[in-house]
Amino acid sequence: MKMKILELPNPILRQKSVEIQKVDENIRKTLDDMLETMYDANGVGLAAPQVGLLQRMLVIDIAAKEEEKQPLKMINPKMVWHSDEMQTCSEGCLSIPNQFAPVERYLSVRIEYLDENGQQQNLLANDFLAVAVQHEMDHLDGVIFIDHISALRRKMLLKRHEKQLKRKASEKGEN
Repeated sequence: MKMKILELPNPILRQKSVEIQKVDENIRKTLDDMLETMYDANGVGLAAPQVGLLQRMLVIDIAAKEEEKQPLKMINPKMVWHSDEMQTCSEGCLSIPNQFAPVERYLSVRIEYLDENGQQQNLLANDFLAVAVQHEMDHLDGVIFIDHISALRRKMLLKRHEKQLKRKASEKGEN
C-alpha cells in the first residue's frame, strides 16, 4: 500500500526515531509498503520518519531502473565503522522534492542492522550505497541532507522548496 511522503516543514522529519523492539508481520508489511512508496516516487531510499513513523527502519534500492531490483530493508541500523576517505555526491530527498545539493559523506561505512526476519546483518557499503545508507540513517535522527550544507545554500534551497509548495497548493485550489 502506497504511503504519503511527508515534506518539509513537517515537524516529524526533525524528530528522533525509537528502536524497534520486535520484528513482526506489521513491521514487515510496513517495510514492503515503504518500498512500494519509494519505487512509486522514483527514490533510492526512504526512512520511516518520511512516512510519519518514528521507528528506526529504512529501505534502499540503488539499482538502476533497467536493472533487477535489489531492495535492502534495515531495522535499527547502526554505523559501526567508517572510512577516513570522504566523497562528495549530489543528494536529493523525497521530503524536499526536486532540490539537490552536494554533500560530503564517508566513502565506506559498515552497518549492523536487523533484516525483516529479525536476523542480525552486517553490510559494508561503498560509494553510492554508502551515501544512500548515511542519508537514510540521518533521517532516523531528524537530520536532513540540507543540514550538511552551508547556511546560504540551505536558505536558497528552502526558499525554492517553499515556492514549489505554494505552487502545488494553488494548483490544488488551496491558499
